[in-house]
Amino acid sequence: MRKDKRCSSDMEDYLEAILVLKRENKVARVRDISQLMNVKPPSVASALHTLSRDGFVIHESYGYVELTPEGEKLAKRIQSRHEMLNKFLREILCINPKIAAEDACRMEHAISQETSRKLTKFLEFVQTCPDHDRPDWLKSFDHYFKTGKRLKCKVRVLKQKDST
Repeated sequence: MRKDKRCSSDMEDYLEAILVLKRENKVARVRDISQLMNVKPPSVASALHTLSRDGFVIHESYGYVELTPEGEKLAKRIQSRHEMLNKFLREILCINPKIAAEDACRMEHAISQETSRKLTKFLEFVQTCPDHDRPDWLKSFDHYFKTGKRLKCKVRVLKQKDST
């Protein structure tokens, strides 16, 4: 097992695929991973060798693939980032779902934990908006994106208490 415990983005994709397969099918096999990721079985075998060496999976030749506790923790973190980014791109920026999924897959490997936490909180903030709809300030952004022009901002005037 290596000391640095870092994973390349390709290896992270394999971990995420294994997690998805185990959730859907209860098992993950080389051929299933190959089909899901659209890669050849020898590529999967090579990746599993690396992930096994690094302590993220347990895999015997021609057997099922199991995530180690550390591998499962990392896979869940990767999948969580992916889902959050996909949701942000679709629901906040109104990106086409297919493009959002592809971009989220690329972005999930590069985003820091701090940025991920803040984006997650931002999504929660927007989703719990009392408007129960797209907040006005996001609608204003939508308009700005389409036209390049700002809508007139609503100015809130705070009433001062009479000091008499």
